[in-house]
Amino acid sequence: MKIVILSCNPKCYSTKRLVEAGEKHGHEMLVLDHTKCVLVIEKNRPHIIYREQEVKGVSAVIPRIGASVTFYGAAVVRQFEMMKIFTAVESQALVRSRDKLRSLQLLARAGIGMPKSAFASTTKYVDNLIEQVGGAPVVVKLLEGTQGIGVILAETHNSAKSVIEAFLGVKVNLLVQEFVKEAKSADIRVFVVDGQIIGAMKRQGVEGDFRSNLHRGGTATSIELSTEEKATAIRAAKKLGLGIAGVDMLQSNRGPLVMEVNSSPGLQGIEGATKVDIAGKIIEYVERNEHVD
Repeated sequence: MKIVILSCNPKCYSTKRLVEAGEKHGHEMLVLDHTKCVLVIEKNRPHIIYREQEVKGVSAVIPRIGASVTFYGAAVVRQFEMMKIFTAVESQALVRSRDKLRSLQLLARAGIGMPKSAFASTTKYVDNLIEQVGGAPVVVKLLEGTQGIGVILAETHNSAKSVIEAFLGVKVNLLVQEFVKEAKSADIRVFVVDGQIIGAMKRQGVEGDFRSNLHRGGTATSIELSTEEKATAIRAAKKLGLGIAGVDMLQSNRGPLVMEVNSSPGLQGIEGATKVDIAGKIIEYVERNEHVD
């Protein structure tokens, strides 16, 4: 079958591995830059134009949508859905997961553990905002940040207040979260595909940096998950409706705490740490669901 990968960068590791895995399974793999797709919306015949040619004969789509182009990327995914083509990540789930505040609200309502978080739009109650998450140190996260960018550890009440006031003063949306000291600058990334855990790694931040993101210089090793960690990751992905998800969790004294659920998780770190053919597992997921309407 013909499988489309929506990606702005055909040379990135994740895209190349998906192409490689798909071709190994005998499929025709086509990489489309979703920002260059033209969506034609008409009665009974929605279609997509790419480089002045209509996209035809597609069996399934694997979205790899960057955070900076979520709106247009989700529109392209939605167009494929209108064309009755299976998408490995649904457009609504993509949008839902990219809204950090909304996704945390959904997870909290489902009873899934997470760091205590607070959100406000005014500087008037900053002192109370900090106290609501347990007081300093606190983690300040920009709602638009990715890969550890826009995540700040404020170690004192005054520094937290200054950071929050500065961002809110220029109308930047942020979350204030409790600092989970016992996590020791490490977190867990669990890769969930089609409701099944196919790999997990523990990421450790570099000395002096509480962020564990591999893009920030952290290291990753394979990890065996506890029963509670497995159940939490699967529930989090399911609650957000994601067929492919990278669930980021902290290990705490009160159990696993979900920080974020990613709809386009990278493959390089998890494949390197676990030695699992994650790309192949994604292709198998697509194969199982191609004809599901």
